[in-house]
Amino acid sequence: MAGAIYSEEQRAVADAFVKARQSAKMRQIDLAAKIGKHQSYISDIERGQRRIDVLELFAIAHALGINPTDLYAQLTKNISANFRL
Repeated sequence: MAGAIYSEEQRAVADAFVKARQSAKMRQIDLAAKIGKHQSYISDIERGQRRIDVLELFAIAHALGINPTDLYAQLTKNISANFRL
């Protein structure tokens, strides 16, 4: 099902999220603390169990020391232009 939380696209976003966090040399618990969330929040994103909205993306990018548009580009680079919800 296109757009489903367990879709191939969601997995691609989750995998890119992990890479971005690891590139910033941060542990899940450190990133979570920087944005005022519990470690399980970051774990849920990385396992594809939770989607992030624009404001969450903004806060996470800043916590990682990444420009939000650069993080967005990283997270979506493996999503087809034909993707539909």
